[in-house]
Amino acid sequence: MQEPVFQIQRVYLKEASLEQPNSPAILLSQEQPSVDIQMGVQVTQVAEGVVEVAVAATVHTQIGEQTVYLAEVKQAGIFEIRNIAEDQMAPVMGIACPQIVYPYLRGNVADLIQRAGFPPVHLAEINFQSMYEQQQGEQAELQ
Repeated sequence: MQEPVFQIQRVYLKEASLEQPNSPAILLSQEQPSVDIQMGVQVTQVAEGVVEVAVAATVHTQIGEQTVYLAEVKQAGIFEIRNIAEDQMAPVMGIACPQIVYPYLRGNVADLIQRAGFPPVHLAEINFQSMYEQQQGEQAELQ
């Protein structure tokens, strides 16, 4: 059997958007906005033995029904993964790769929001292993 290969080809900011649909009026509000953060991981086969793993974050802040800002950031990495046992592939792509990409995502989310004139939002650390196991459990229930 050949040696296993796990290499990062590159990590890059795939997508970033920030909207402040109710500015400037909502910026005068003294109320504390509610913050909703959604996360997701997406794996795409690029070529034989090469995958793109993207981690996306959506940060939506609101005061009442009005949006203060909506930030969407997708950070991706291209990984070469070869000669790894089939049963290990999914955990590598669902746990190891997102753990490598996530710190870049955290930095870009905080930076984007701060550049928009708001206090930076620092995304919490994520246990991608438990997230992966939860997704596997949900998929098993559907079958």
